[in-house]
Amino acid sequence: MRALADENYVTPTPIQAQTVPLALSGRDVVGIAQTGTGKTAAFALPILQRLYTNRRRPAQRACRVLVLSPTRELSGQISDSFRGYARHIRPFAVELAIGGVPINRQIRALARGVEVLVATPGRLLDLVKERALSLDAIEVLVLDEADRMLDMGFIHDIRKIVSMVPKDRQTLFFSATMPQQIADLAKHMLRDPAKVAVTPQASTAERVDQRIIHTDKMAKPALLAEVIASEPIDRVIVFTRTKHGADKVVRSLAKAGVAAQAIHGNKSQNNRERALAAFRDGSVRTLVATDIAARGIDVSGVSHVINYDLPNVPESYVHRIGRTARAGADGIAISFCDHEERAYLRDIERLIRMTIPSTDRRGERTAQHRDASESTNFEKPHQGRDRDGRSRTGRSRNGDVNGARAQEHRREGAREDGRHAHNPGGEGTRQARPPRRRRNSSDHGRPHHAGAQSEGRRGSEANRQPGRRSRGSDGTLGSMTFMQPVPSRDNGRMTD
Repeated sequence: MRALADENYVTPTPIQAQTVPLALSGRDVVGIAQTGTGKTAAFALPILQRLYTNRRRPAQRACRVLVLSPTRELSGQISDSFRGYARHIRPFAVELAIGGVPINRQIRALARGVEVLVATPGRLLDLVKERALSLDAIEVLVLDEADRMLDMGFIHDIRKIVSMVPKDRQTLFFSATMPQQIADLAKHMLRDPAKVAVTPQASTAERVDQRIIHTDKMAKPALLAEVIASEPIDRVIVFTRTKHGADKVVRSLAKAGVAAQAIHGNKSQNNRERALAAFRDGSVRTLVATDIAARGIDVSGVSHVINYDLPNVPESYVHRIGRTARAGADGIAISFCDHEERAYLRDIERLIRMTIPSTDRRGERTAQHRDASESTNFEKPHQGRDRDGRSRTGRSRNGDVNGARAQEHRREGAREDGRHAHNPGGEGTRQARPPRRRRNSSDHGRPHHAGAQSEGRRGSEANRQPGRRSRGSDGTLGSMTFMQPVPSRDNGRMTD
């Protein structure tokens, strides 16, 4: 109770009021509620009460409670909540097992045994594989954001983990959304679960002002900078669909003079923690994130959420905009929708059972976007062009002539010029190549002279054919010579 008073918890939220009694009775629970409604306290408080009334030392390399979550950030926030709620319980060990950090420290911490272990599925299986953790002493299994874990590739890991824990356990599922196929799978893991749904499934927070801006895909960077500059923003989270897209948005905002940092799976754990810390303390007001990171961002004071890319999974939209309007505050969610994302928008509106107000900005081009597009029509100043309209890199003005072909044409022109320069007397004459000596077996032991003539090279020049090499009696090839063209008569006129 002292810890709750320290956290300023006075009145329980609806999900807490309905879940805590069921969890204290030992029943399995499936809890569905919007993000920011206190789901973590709904399962953490009854677990702490159970551990406190049944005090016993955990076994070595084991834990009594296992909490699984999909992301490192969410796992860290859950472990911090457990430590805060249990600050007056001594001794009480809470350990965090996530990827992106060295595993050796986690192995040493688990060697003594812990009461609560908060982990991501991948790192948990790594610890089991290293024989640093045993799951046969677990009393309570919690899956937070269960739908996301079962839906984003962790399904096989979850099944493997569930097969390792005792069957005589309590299982708690909590999430903001619960698609029907995920609910069917959960039924096989829970025993007679009690379902707690304080709001309709996949509904959005009522205090979030949602908007849609229809725009062109190429105009999104300029539109984002415009929205951030015009809206009264305290803190804003910009969501993209891909990791590369998040980094690209950060660079485009930097060009517009907006400081931003990205958080996604390709970032190291230290970089992610620094980005979140800067976002929390206000030194960075714009955070660009992917859908996976959306589940682990619990920062107060987020006034705006901008969906730079609409999610292709409609349930993710609920989690994204749930980062704002937390703890009873108001929030604004603005989503950009281009032509390719129309289908995603229809799925989202069908899921949340409402039509989101929209404005049409298609066809509009801000000055920044217009200047950027027009600049692509000109080549760089240092390239220049030659007399034929080709660039110095070998490409034509229209870009349809291959550089290698252009260079080959120039080389052929140079060869033609060279032939005319060496043959001023006429077009049909070519200089004979200097005679080349081919050594045969009889030449061994004798010095080679460039001007020496072998017997095989004797013969009449008149008997040699133009463009062919004569062969001597010894089988060697003679030099190549060209005959003067024979004049012919054409209608009584001499021609070459």
